[in-house]
Amino acid sequence: MAALGNRGTVTEASGFNADEDAQKIYNSMKGAGTNEATIIEIVAHRTIAQRQKIKEAFKRTIGKDLMDELKSELTGNFEKVVVGLMMPAPVYDAYELRNAIKGAGTEEACLIDILASRSNSEIKEIIATYKKDYDKNLEDDVCGDTSGMFQRVLVSLLSAGRDESLKVDDALVAQDAKDIYEAGEARWGTDEVKFLTVLCVRSRNHLIQVFKDYQKISGRDIEDSIKREMSGSLEDVFLAIVKCLKNKPAFFAERLYKSMKGLGTTDSVLIRTMVSRAEIDMLDIKAEFLRMYGKTLHSFIKGDTSGDYRKILLELCGAEK
Repeated sequence: MAALGNRGTVTEASGFNADEDAQKIYNSMKGAGTNEATIIEIVAHRTIAQRQKIKEAFKRTIGKDLMDELKSELTGNFEKVVVGLMMPAPVYDAYELRNAIKGAGTEEACLIDILASRSNSEIKEIIATYKKDYDKNLEDDVCGDTSGMFQRVLVSLLSAGRDESLKVDDALVAQDAKDIYEAGEARWGTDEVKFLTVLCVRSRNHLIQVFKDYQKISGRDIEDSIKREMSGSLEDVFLAIVKCLKNKPAFFAERLYKSMKGLGTTDSVLIRTMVSRAEIDMLDIKAEFLRMYGKTLHSFIKGDTSGDYRKILLELCGAEK
């Protein structure tokens, strides 16, 4: 489901004055304690482009780096949201991927969320930004931290080679649906490479038709077959690819729901989704959340977070509807 125009809850602030905003943020951090309300009021109601101008104005008029000041003044999840919002989209994605890879263990969910949902041009920007900011090759880092078929799917996504044409070849659709069926449900064991070749390379319009044909041939939804044929991170990444192709806002609505339901909150997923989608398709995500779970995203955030962290997420969520 492609979003038309800006479907975000964060839109350009009218009467915007970067110098004034920079001064207000500086004043909020001067002296003992920090006025978080001022930071929320500004940061959660400016676009990414406007926030970059605030950073420039802060350096020019205050003589300090705003990101450094925020990191020294703020703490915890509130800091993570504010710092994330101050980054341009490819910088934030590269930052999240770097944090997911470095250190002990890998946050596979982060690799999947970002690489399965971004366009070819967005992935190319992320790769270039990662190289510039960390002087490392993203594909090399991903390969050094993952293995097997899961690694191969991520490498394919990183190649940013998905066909983006709108044309649909009915004969190729039928062949792909048949190939996937024969690679999975129709045989003992699974030919994962065939799934990779079709799901990571073909265009969205083409694959939507493949999924319909597949249902006719197999009597199953493609997602059900992936759950039956795969497991672990490989299952997760293939499911994410399919869900993003079918309905990206619904994919992120599910990610938000799962990050908050049950015991504890997966803050990394909640923060990453709210920060990265606020200006793109949060209105659609909210609508899908309500449709899928019968409750508002607003009510979930309210019941599962606290303090300034809750306040800024609710602002990013927008009005409760």
